[in-house]
Amino acid sequence: MPVVSQINKRFSPICFSELNTPYYIKPKKMKHLILLFLVILLGFSQNSSAQILDKLARKAEQRLNKEVDKVIDGTDKDAKKSDDGTGDPSDPSAQNSSGNDLKKASMETYSKFDFVPGEKVIFYDDFTEGNIGDFPIQWNTTGSGEVVTNNLFEGRWFNITNGRGATVLDQPITLPENYTIEFEVVPQKDQDDGDNVAWSFSVVSTSKPKDIDYGLARPGDAAIRFEFAYNTYYFTHYRDGSPELSGNTDKVKLLADKKYKISIWVQKERIRLYVDQTKVFDLPKAMSKNYKYNMVRFDRGTTMFTNFRIATGLPDMRNKLMTEGKLVTYGIYFDVNKDVVKPESYGTLKEIATILNEVPDVKVKIVGHTDADGADAANLDLSKRRAASVKAELAKSFGVNADRLETDGLGESKPVATNDTSANKALNRRVEFIKM
Repeated sequence: MPVVSQINKRFSPICFSELNTPYYIKPKKMKHLILLFLVILLGFSQNSSAQILDKLARKAEQRLNKEVDKVIDGTDKDAKKSDDGTGDPSDPSAQNSSGNDLKKASMETYSKFDFVPGEKVIFYDDFTEGNIGDFPIQWNTTGSGEVVTNNLFEGRWFNITNGRGATVLDQPITLPENYTIEFEVVPQKDQDDGDNVAWSFSVVSTSKPKDIDYGLARPGDAAIRFEFAYNTYYFTHYRDGSPELSGNTDKVKLLADKKYKISIWVQKERIRLYVDQTKVFDLPKAMSKNYKYNMVRFDRGTTMFTNFRIATGLPDMRNKLMTEGKLVTYGIYFDVNKDVVKPESYGTLKEIATILNEVPDVKVKIVGHTDADGADAANLDLSKRRAASVKAELAKSFGVNADRLETDGLGESKPVATNDTSANKALNRRVEFIKM
């Protein structure tokens, strides 16, 4: 492009169409260009002026091209910043798992997270069964709600829209002595309290499991209720007169329209509750030996939740891997169709890494598996990439020698359950460690 056509006025911007960005020529550079044209106007001979004109024009255009390159380089750098996950802080994906900071969650932030999910899934719902806008088929309520999608977070969510009612599983569930409960939740603003959130979750023992309202104020025959409002509270209740417990903490404050992972771990009388990586409560005598718990319940507020999972039994990882030769785990998490290990996998990975580091001569193959949703080839590729990510995380974050780890993926080809329900699909999505 001729240099002459780039000059309008001394401080006029030059707009490059591909960048749509005005570029202002600095006075010093403008001076050089003006000198160029003064030289052109001098009375040199025809041959001399042609040679000088050609040489100076090339020099001037080179200068201008360098400035253009600077503009382009700056634009590319800005684009890269927005692509590496540290861009727009208003993007929900840039929030960390606590929802309160603008840093992304990482394995390091979960370094004290000791939660390990139960081995055998006894209930799971991600609300993919049924239709958007309908009430989910595995639940019941005295209020109202519907399955929704939203523009902030992937997947389907159960949106509880009436905070005056209670929401429970449609069929009673018998909970054993040891089990875990997990779900992701997005609190909604309290309709009666401005921008604050308020909702509660209870584990209940009730002699009237079909009567949702029974003991709503003081749930069931026995219960522990966790309330999430200004602070996080808990209280226990027993109808037989056993001493009740209560307490609160300001370790976490849940905000509206932020996503959190709730993890609950029950071991006989002991119960622990985590919000993301933070252990909020660890209560050694909160679950009564005198009752069988058979209900989980949301009430006292509006919220959205998904990936609701109840599983039993703490896996004996050492025995499974070292004696039986095969460990199947459901405690390594990925987002849908993604291969990045989520940081809430920390507790499971730490347990596995401890075993591997104590027996440095043992080699292990890591095998990824998926459910049957999607194309076969895509699932096969995804399972292989997930296994490779697990290997990389064990080596990077936990110091396991990568030379001892092989990886493979079998996609949907080796299911352990039919792919006809959300719970069965969850069983098929797994990572296996095979002793070699």
